[in-house]
Amino acid sequence: MHAWLCENPTGVDALTWKELPTPQPKSGEVLVEVKAASLNFPDLLIVQNKYQIKPPLPFVPGSEYAGIVRTVGEGVKHLQVGQHVACLSGTGGFATHTIAPAALCMPLPAGFPFVDAAAFIMIYATSHHALVDRAQLKAGETVLVLGAAGGVGTSAIQIAKAVGARVIAAASTDEKCALCKSIGADATINYSTENLREAIKALTDGKGPDVIYDPVGGDFAEPAFRSIAWRGRYLVVGFASGPIPSLPLNLTLLKGASIVGVFWGGFAKQEPKASAAALAELAQWYAQGKIKPVIDRTMPMQELKAAYAHMGSRGVKGKLVMVN
Repeated sequence: MHAWLCENPTGVDALTWKELPTPQPKSGEVLVEVKAASLNFPDLLIVQNKYQIKPPLPFVPGSEYAGIVRTVGEGVKHLQVGQHVACLSGTGGFATHTIAPAALCMPLPAGFPFVDAAAFIMIYATSHHALVDRAQLKAGETVLVLGAAGGVGTSAIQIAKAVGARVIAAASTDEKCALCKSIGADATINYSTENLREAIKALTDGKGPDVIYDPVGGDFAEPAFRSIAWRGRYLVVGFASGPIPSLPLNLTLLKGASIVGVFWGGFAKQEPKASAAALAELAQWYAQGKIKPVIDRTMPMQELKAAYAHMGSRGVKGKLVMVN
């Protein structure tokens, strides 16, 4: 097998494409032949030693991937050799083969392409947990999605529409706003050229959004939160812009609003049955055509460093997927 090995987490340049012995699965594990692996923001942080999870060295990055089960470890009952699976295990995906915990493998229904499957769990599970579980979003409510043209942003638009909500998508270019409209957003805000608070006010008749989905953080968090509706829910999904914002807590009092943390990894560990039920609903929505990952492009696995550079340029719309 071959894999991108991180022996020193100083950044993307330290990754090397190496030939390694193909491992054998232990109890509760499976060997997966990787067909596709998506590139997510945590995959950049983890090779820079900036992510909250710091795997022992050396490790193979690639948190999310899809492929074919080639060997099954002892005690694994729900997966068979030859089965198609998607997995979000945190590491191991940027390779030709990887060992995956069987419990974290999602069996793929027939006709679910590997590229879509590799771009599925992280963004849709996060957005489903955020909007359906944590925000208790209801039909007819209004959702503001920040960073709406990215991976989680595009999934949030689709899930909010599947629930029956109105979606305002905020992104940094007219091209990204057009993409958001094409996948169901009811209105868009280009926050490079428009004043965010004024645009929100105009689009909600002064009421503000019931739910704000924020995977960006940084400078937009406070103006967005100041615009939230009475009893609004502000979803803290991530900090793609870098800085972690500080919000004046008196605003929660004045707005009767909630600041709600969204950490799908913790949810999946603490509440595995609820997480599995959410994934099953998402697979059903995919089969019904309600949700479909937006794929920016696919690239050969060996061009991973170029893919990281493209992601770093903030030019990605949807998901980047590496293929073997």
